[in-house]
Amino acid sequence: MAAPRTSDDDKPLDPSVERVRRKLLRFMIVNLAILFIAFALVIGAFIYKSSLAPKRAVEQETQIRPPSGADAVAGTIAIPAGARIVSQTLSGKEVLLGLELADGSRSFLLYDLQAARTLGTYSVKAE
Repeated sequence: MAAPRTSDDDKPLDPSVERVRRKLLRFMIVNLAILFIAFALVIGAFIYKSSLAPKRAVEQETQIRPPSGADAVAGTIAIPAGARIVSQTLSGKEVLLGLELADGSRSFLLYDLQAARTLGTYSVKAE
């Protein structure tokens, strides 16, 4: 077996190669420092933005309060004859009713619960 030659590793580098090695080492250190500083700034910006973000607002209370006892509200919403309600959506004081009419077509009825009046009727037609 041949013993490893250690004399090759111990030889000093050529001065020009040593200068290039030092420049590369300095370049690497500067770039890593810039990278770490940029990373710290990004993390700091995320923390800063999240600490200043407004807390989620509590959902606004609907304007219609549930009645208690004798104060119960009653009313009638007129829909076309033969129509049936297939969907409904309540938003504050307004309700949107999805209707399937007697002829099979669809329409939407927007109704104001507080004023007890129809705000609009929208027909859905295929083109």
